[in-house]
Amino acid sequence: MTLSGVAHDFNNLLQVVAGNLQLLQRQITEGDPRRLRISNALAGVNRGAELAKQLLAFGRQQTLEPRPVNIGRLIHGMDDMLRRTLSDAVEIETVMSGGLWNCMADPTQVENVLLNLAINARDAMRGVGKLTIETGNAILDDNYASSHPDVAPGRYVMLAVTDNGPGIPAEIREKVFEPFYTTKAPGQGTGLGLSMVYGFVKQSGGHIKIYSEPGEGTTVRIYLPRTLREEQIPERPATSDFPDGGSETILVVEDDDDVRATSVALLRDLGYRVLEATNADNALVIVKSGLHIDLLFTDVVMPGTLRSPDLAHQACEQLPQLRVLFTSGYTQNAIVHAGRLDEGVELIAKPFTQEALARKIRRMLGNDDQPVAYLAAVAGTDNTGVSNAVSLRVLVLEDEVLIRMTLVEVLETMGHKVQEAGSIGEARKLIASEKFDVLITDLGLPDGSATDFVRECRKADPAMTIVIASGGEASQAFADAEASRFRTLRKPYNEEAIRNALRPSD
Repeated sequence: MTLSGVAHDFNNLLQVVAGNLQLLQRQITEGDPRRLRISNALAGVNRGAELAKQLLAFGRQQTLEPRPVNIGRLIHGMDDMLRRTLSDAVEIETVMSGGLWNCMADPTQVENVLLNLAINARDAMRGVGKLTIETGNAILDDNYASSHPDVAPGRYVMLAVTDNGPGIPAEIREKVFEPFYTTKAPGQGTGLGLSMVYGFVKQSGGHIKIYSEPGEGTTVRIYLPRTLREEQIPERPATSDFPDGGSETILVVEDDDDVRATSVALLRDLGYRVLEATNADNALVIVKSGLHIDLLFTDVVMPGTLRSPDLAHQACEQLPQLRVLFTSGYTQNAIVHAGRLDEGVELIAKPFTQEALARKIRRMLGNDDQPVAYLAAVAGTDNTGVSNAVSLRVLVLEDEVLIRMTLVEVLETMGHKVQEAGSIGEARKLIASEKFDVLITDLGLPDGSATDFVRECRKADPAMTIVIASGGEASQAFADAEASRFRTLRKPYNEEAIRNALRPSD
């Protein structure tokens, strides 16, 4: 069984335990000593869930929700938490670069990364010393990338954490990112902190480097991809009171009997009217029966002939105002690609708390835009191969780094998700691990002509749109009949030309 498969089963078990404990806790009055025992049991569930997340993070299999993030703002918001965590004996200095770019990352995981690095630094200094948190803009060029094979040249946002502890010997420095490796005493740590950081950075398309010398302290630098998109700061809900429930109707679709029973009980306890189905096929029958349904709450991975995303799509067509909330303990599935949640899709990961579920549902039922966003996210492609969704997955294959960086920036400002490659070899690796809607490629590349590679891509995925970006004519590299199957982007090109190349045909 794969790591993700183990996580799926483990999180399902945790969900049953956590859900029933939460229901029991709400039935016991304040001051009853049994509430403390339940709280301790729930804390154990949370530790188990965090352990699963850390294992998935190292394996680059956690589900990320990347969006534009300003790391400077995020660090400022964590100031109180960092000072409480590290104690007064650790002096904290922050060095923030002016004009800091936004990066594309999961903000919750960035916070976890910073907290892990800060705690590791505190422990290295034996609880006393100086911790420096630094941010800055960085350009990793071709020269740097040539000596670091895992790095794609480009623009990044740098976050560094430095301590003035004893440093790390060279023979240990090579092992610090290995899972379960720790120099701490037994019971003082799992050895997953730095491996989680490493996995998150790699899964986010970033780079991590550790600098340390015995007696000179340690610096960990992480580089996260820059984005030109503006940060959207979410409103933080008030956490003083338990969120309200409601009287709307929710259809729960879950094949695991225990998980389904627990989810139904949690929702009914919140006041909702609940319908239930054991698989997507049965759920679709309920949807088509004419019953009023406000929200579809479905597991992603289930047996049966109908996939959950297809159920959601058909249900939204049948009930245009239907909200859709997915849940899963599994990371690589139909709504998560390359570890990233599809845009416009709502997901609550198992195990979830009743409070988190209540907040999520109330927010969704009050959001008029969600059905439209979901339909855009799961819509198919037209016969041109260009997705009808607002955001396309685009692979840019261009060996001239300045041209590539400029094109990537323009595409990101249009709202597309972009990966870049400077050679055919790099592009092949990306295509092997991720599905793209569009390939924009130069023809002359350092490891050969792209003509054969383009034909290879076309054969493997006929739905992919191929855009030839070149200073010459595509017909010079392909026969006229073959060239007509590709779009062209003639250098030098402007933003309007790029838009036209990606626009669906009539």
